[in-house]
Amino acid sequence: MDYYSILGIPKNASDKEIRKAYKSKSMQHHPDRGGNEEEFKKVNEAYQTLKDPQKRAAYDNPQPQYKQYSYNTQNPFGNMNANNFEDLFAQFGFGQQMNRHRRNRDVKIKAQLSFTESFTGKTVIVSYKLPSGRNEAFEATIPAGIKDGDHVTFAGYGDDSISHLPRGNLTILVKVSADKNWKRDGDHLHRTFKIDIFDLILGTSIEIETPTNKLLSLNIPNGTKPGTTFSINGHGVPNVNTKRPGNLYIKIEATIPKINDKSILEKIKDIKNAINTST
Repeated sequence: MDYYSILGIPKNASDKEIRKAYKSKSMQHHPDRGGNEEEFKKVNEAYQTLKDPQKRAAYDNPQPQYKQYSYNTQNPFGNMNANNFEDLFAQFGFGQQMNRHRRNRDVKIKAQLSFTESFTGKTVIVSYKLPSGRNEAFEATIPAGIKDGDHVTFAGYGDDSISHLPRGNLTILVKVSADKNWKRDGDHLHRTFKIDIFDLILGTSIEIETPTNKLLSLNIPNGTKPGTTFSINGHGVPNVNTKRPGNLYIKIEATIPKINDKSILEKIKDIKNAINTST
């Protein structure tokens, strides 16, 4: 992969030119702006290498690769190839250790999102310290629909302690703040509204504000019973894979006013008797 071509700069580009090219290319390919996610990753990878003087020097002057082992017909293992050799090591319990060191270690960090941001997704600048001692920072895109406790993994942003091995991965544990009104169930949202008992008898409408600040009007027909649940399609959380939103479920409960005025109580009693007579 030619990092200079990816950023569109010459090999003798200055640090300022590298930063300027990165800003331009990252905006061009950012997924939130309609760009290609794979190209965006390549741009980030190129920038992370070329902005670091040591990494850039290693990239510009790669060291020759040497075989770790050589074999001849006189060795005590006969004509075993590399796979046979690893199998032999595995028999003595060394196989897992060999596999573990084929890549640098993974790194795990946390990111906090608000309840609303879990709907829309968010691009965050994450900063963390690698086991190698180097500080790392890059733009991490958390997809819409993510829920509390989900993990997002970014390949190649983990440890780089062992220079001749690929970098480990970065895994972000996403924490989503709770909302005082809405409860999430998969891609659906639930909320309870308390309405005056007389409004349930007469019928009314209520205004609902979604977590993304959209205002919806819900009609409550006359005679609605307490405990009734209404559904509103397409205004829940977008599915993290399909992007299709779930539903809102609105449960209606009744509030009963405390009436001490005897004349009002007598009127209510008359209305009740009239209703019983008519039915």
